[in-house]
Amino acid sequence: MTADQPRDTTASRATDRPGDRSPFALGLLLRQAHWRAATVMTEALRPLGIELRHFAVLIVLVDRGPTVQRDLAAATGSDKAGIMRVVDDLERMGLAVRNTVPGDRRVRAVQITPKGVELFDAAHVAAQPLAERLVAELAPGEPEQLMDLLTRFAYPGR
Repeated sequence: MTADQPRDTTASRATDRPGDRSPFALGLLLRQAHWRAATVMTEALRPLGIELRHFAVLIVLVDRGPTVQRDLAAATGSDKAGIMRVVDDLERMGLAVRNTVPGDRRVRAVQITPKGVELFDAAHVAAQPLAERLVAELAPGEPEQLMDLLTRFAYPGR
């Protein structure tokens, strides 16, 4: 582009407004949706004394059973130091324990405790009315459609 040629201003520019058609629109919209959902779910977890980062680890432990910290970090999008802090918190609260892995004394597998399972179940009960509030503006059948679309988007080919 030379100095005497006008810059092409017809390209769509990214905004954070509904209706944005820029190439960044989907990511911006997903970020806003995540922020809204995370805020609501944080509200559900607060009375239980845990944060979303704790609950994310409990989800993995309920789904997979005892899991080494390295795999917990990968599954939750955390780093090594971050996952250690979360597991430390969960242990302190009595929601999870670390156990040695047979054959490798250096590796620890994290396991949810019965108290952790109770809290996990209580979180679902607490979150239900808030989750319903999240999708209250959608028409009948749209919450299920949204879940289907997001699932296919997040897990392509499954």
